[in-house]
Amino acid sequence: MRTLVHLSDLHFGRVDPLVLDPLVAAIEDLRPDVVAVSGDLTQRARDGQFREAREFLDRLPRVPQIVVPGNHDVPLWNAFKRFLQPLEGFRRFITDDLEPFYADEEIAILGVNTARSLTVKHGRINEQQVARVRELLCRIGDRIAKVIVTHHPFDLPEGYDESELVGRARMAMETLAACGADLLLAGHLHVGHTGHTAKRYEISGHSALVVQAGTATSSRVRGELNSFNLIRLKHPHVNVVRYVFKPEQKIFAPASSEHFHHAPDGWARVPDETAAGISYSDDSDALQPHVPDAK
Repeated sequence: MRTLVHLSDLHFGRVDPLVLDPLVAAIEDLRPDVVAVSGDLTQRARDGQFREAREFLDRLPRVPQIVVPGNHDVPLWNAFKRFLQPLEGFRRFITDDLEPFYADEEIAILGVNTARSLTVKHGRINEQQVARVRELLCRIGDRIAKVIVTHHPFDLPEGYDESELVGRARMAMETLAACGADLLLAGHLHVGHTGHTAKRYEISGHSALVVQAGTATSSRVRGELNSFNLIRLKHPHVNVVRYVFKPEQKIFAPASSEHFHHAPDGWARVPDETAAGISYSDDSDALQPHVPDAK
């Protein structure tokens, strides 16, 4: 089994300071194998905001981190930096690797940078990036869970305009399907959401699981509580637990738990009564959402 914590849209420069310590405590308590951060670490890509984001990341458990930039990590008002050094601050304070990759015997996770200088809000994926996806993921066997992390999403909750999708998504999905991509993690919307790609892209024999994270720390919550995702993977099963901040108790606690099974044509939701019998680890009879101790 592999345990993945999925954070997004931290927006240092406009965070709610009350959630920071409970968030770190919750992640420590969950003991993830990998932490993925799907972009927008800062509000306005200023050095001080990147420093705060770096300090936060350094407080998390010492496990591999897959961190990609978002559109807010590109300077908005400084035209010189925006077009000539768009991710200089991200590279200097967060990581110089804009498309990090991690793999072991159970999971392969690839970050893809969708932030662009020419757009204020939207993002894009290009053919060179898709070629790298093909190079890294297509050679990996199907019994290893394959995860893509982007800031801009490949699918959307109900009611969102298609302009919010990552640019050239359809082109990229052909390769993602051919390589057997299992999970597509994203942020950007500040809304938690779980879905699949089969309806939008209609690629025969393939359906990837789309997992959207809300904002973990920003005060711009857009009608939802601060949240993050806990993802447990044990082929052919995936469990997605959404943790939300409880202001009265000052803790993050599970609000929903969804189970999926890998069928011949992709990931399918498992009914609750069936999920009760699924074991994700050798030392437990069934997976139960874990409430972190209050710190």
